[in-house]
Amino acid sequence: MNVKIKILSGFFIIASVALLSGCGCKPQNPKQYSLNLEVWGVLDDRETLNKIFEVYKKTNPNVEKIEYKKITYDTYKKELIEAMASGQGPDIFLLHNTWLSGFSDKTVPAPGEILTEQKFRNDFVDVVADDFLVNGQIWAAPMSVNCLGLYYNKDLFNEAGITSPPKTWDEFVEDTEKLTKFDEFNAIKQSGAAIGTAYNINRSTDIFNLLMLQNGTKMFEGDRAAFDRALSVGSSYVSSGENALNFYTQFAKTGSPSYTWNSNLHYSLDAFAESTVAMMFSYPWNIETVKSKAPKLNFAIASVPQFESGVKANYANYWALAVAKNKASTVDDKVRVAEAWKLIKYLATRPEGEASYISSFGQIAQTEDPNFDPGLFYAQNNHQPSGRRDIIEKQKTDPMIGVFAVDNLIAKSWRQADPEGIEQIFAGMIDSVNRGEAKASDAIHTAATRVNALTGR
Repeated sequence: MNVKIKILSGFFIIASVALLSGCGCKPQNPKQYSLNLEVWGVLDDRETLNKIFEVYKKTNPNVEKIEYKKITYDTYKKELIEAMASGQGPDIFLLHNTWLSGFSDKTVPAPGEILTEQKFRNDFVDVVADDFLVNGQIWAAPMSVNCLGLYYNKDLFNEAGITSPPKTWDEFVEDTEKLTKFDEFNAIKQSGAAIGTAYNINRSTDIFNLLMLQNGTKMFEGDRAAFDRALSVGSSYVSSGENALNFYTQFAKTGSPSYTWNSNLHYSLDAFAESTVAMMFSYPWNIETVKSKAPKLNFAIASVPQFESGVKANYANYWALAVAKNKASTVDDKVRVAEAWKLIKYLATRPEGEASYISSFGQIAQTEDPNFDPGLFYAQNNHQPSGRRDIIEKQKTDPMIGVFAVDNLIAKSWRQADPEGIEQIFAGMIDSVNRGEAKASDAIHTAATRVNALTGR
């Protein structure tokens, strides 16, 4: 298909009659310069993104090559920070949704003429703007968004006479008690749900974060931790964070009617694959993990339970594409930043009519395939829930990822100055209650003090 070219810059609009009209001139080639873009990530293999990159290069003649480097999660953050410090990092990199506070001095926001706040808010679910839109500046944009789901063993549900997964936490407690089985020594033989401890549950602190957000817990006030504070409710004071901690740990408390889990049981993903636990909370990326561990397991996934009088919420855990500040290039840095953000816009946002390329000099060239939607292609080929509202509409009925996609509409998170450190503090808090070393009220106060010390507040 022939490439059609339109020239739309402000200068050419004014001068188009004088320069082009009646002279028989062809519009000039939109290529003004040549550069390579380097992208770093932790999730995708090169093959996943290769077709999208190839289409984009045909669309944008200024980009000669797009190199993609996949780095293991365990070393990714360290390698990224070190490379950025030396100017040898990527142009574009995956930024976790909790990392922005620690990377704001290492990234460059989107130029307003490339991606507007209105488009950003219209295209993506609310949590994306909450995480990456600060004072009107857009710092990153995701190709997918992940939140928690309730994995459940359909065979164990059938045996217990439970016809559907729990929609509320009251139903969850009731189902957990029905599904839990003990042996003659009162040891857990079959767990109703993997919940209550810190170290043998996949993303245990994310489940706790979910409970706090659903309880309406205010995580920070100003620059200090607030999740331990009691709020006035009628004639009494209630700590929603403490309530969330008590609720979470009751499932690992011997003697509790809801006792169903302890630190001696197998890791939650393994226990679920072994059919020794009926329910667990996890993200969509573990669908394939479960299938590989137990190919014949009869399981399904439901939305996470909600409190009947609480905040309707899920907990978001995802990555977004950002542009690095310190990177050597063959072109002026403003041009490099603009080209990097154009690629992110192409990859992540909803196409505007015919997919189009906008050069730094205002020229537009139509793509060879105006119907190609990179975000939809990515979501379909990777089977990932999208953060784009229009794609979520298409994913609603998917038997596996549909619940994740729909719950992205109510997903929430909170900005964390040191996510890894806070995760360790929360895990230690849960464990101290499990071991009987502290009451929930004391444990959550200690955790807040440690978070303030960690962040220098």
